[in-house]
Amino acid sequence: MPSDAEDEHPAEKIRYVNLYEDTGKVYVRKISGFYQNIRRYTGLPLIAGYILLPWISIDSRPAILFDLPERKFHILFTTFWPQDFMLLAWLLIIAAFALFTVTVLLGRVYCGFTCPQTVWTLMFISIERLCEGDRNKRIKLDQQDWNINKIMRKSTKHSLWLLLAFITGATFVGYFFPIRELLLGLIPSRDEFGMISWTLPPAAIFWTIFFTGMTYLNAGWMREQVCKYMCPYARFQAVMYDKDTLAVHYDNARGEKRGPRKPNQDYKESGLGDCIDCSWCVQVCPVDIDIRDGLQYECINCGLCVDACNAVMDKMSYPRGLIRYTSEDQLQQGKTHWFRPRLVGYCAAILIMVTAFSLAIVSRSAVDVNIIRDRGVKLYRIAGNEIQNIYTLKINNMDNQSHRYRLELEGEQPFKIKGYRPLEIEAGEVFSMPLRIALPRELAKRDKYPISITVIAEDNDQLTAQEETIFIAPANKE
Repeated sequence: MPSDAEDEHPAEKIRYVNLYEDTGKVYVRKISGFYQNIRRYTGLPLIAGYILLPWISIDSRPAILFDLPERKFHILFTTFWPQDFMLLAWLLIIAAFALFTVTVLLGRVYCGFTCPQTVWTLMFISIERLCEGDRNKRIKLDQQDWNINKIMRKSTKHSLWLLLAFITGATFVGYFFPIRELLLGLIPSRDEFGMISWTLPPAAIFWTIFFTGMTYLNAGWMREQVCKYMCPYARFQAVMYDKDTLAVHYDNARGEKRGPRKPNQDYKESGLGDCIDCSWCVQVCPVDIDIRDGLQYECINCGLCVDACNAVMDKMSYPRGLIRYTSEDQLQQGKTHWFRPRLVGYCAAILIMVTAFSLAIVSRSAVDVNIIRDRGVKLYRIAGNEIQNIYTLKINNMDNQSHRYRLELEGEQPFKIKGYRPLEIEAGEVFSMPLRIALPRELAKRDKYPISITVIAEDNDQLTAQEETIFIAPANKE
């Protein structure tokens, strides 16, 4: 027998979902409109940039190359080293805060318009539509028995998918291994014994195959499953939404009661709303949800349901906007609050971090010096009439050219550097050597003296770095 709760709320039903249940293939309907054009014109530059950047050369190297064996990270005209990882961490933090800010303001527009999974899935769907036709034709083709036509269409689709997946995987590896050498090395050759071999390192071959396979699997087969079950952003986005966040909403007050109606019928007298229940909004949805059920975590805010609904409204001569980008407050109270504490706080944090990051990049020096007191000896030693401290000097030449560096020492007393002569330090080299600093014994009036050592390139006075340390001496009691 039904429970009391079911009697009180007969319209509410509990739906049990088996997470291992096959939800069936999603056949996305082709639609054109404002948001579909935005997806196209934001995706194409991203794809072009992704593919072309490894081919652009700057100083005889790719414009972007993460050279892991050499520990060099070339980004356009700048080379970063492992010592610059703090800058990378700050860059990731800034990117995270920018994502949070956009989410508070516009919901999951990143997922709908610029996420790589979305962009590549859109390309794979376009190939599928080219080979098999639009939604109804694809459904009919899948229901047919296997014949020559079906085999040709399916094989052509998967061949183009694999080609696009290979271009994607090889390009990604090209950010870590020079793309020209990678593609030439993927062509097998025969050695003097007639055995087939490759000139590429096995790791480059493995990762090219791996990313090719993962692209083919994610964008060709899994698609919306990645957005629904694998993407962590879909899980924590809800904590960043508020009632003024712009997202795709269905105007329930205007659309209900939904249902079909006859031409020239005064549907409002029949108690119907503007929604004719055509299900176009569901057919165009790449994650296979019904936006009329309310805001759902699976929604990627791509706006395709908005374009589909507007097209139907135009055909019915109804006003547009039954499904639209709006806020919950706009639907309920007729007003969206743009300036709110959370959004202002995110914007202020981003502004401060971007300013600090830019200053750090501009003031970043291509040379770094580190002075470490040698802990393997006494605090000081006396050699004749001198007090000597021993240090380990490390000069990190992070410039793209080799330089000869000289040392300058500043302190309260006439300290002298012993055992150092300028040497040529190669680009990217970390030069290390023991260094002795001496002070006449009769001048030691205290037990500690602050000193400063400056490293200066002989061919470029602007290339400098400074480090401070302590000189320890036995105090002269006389």
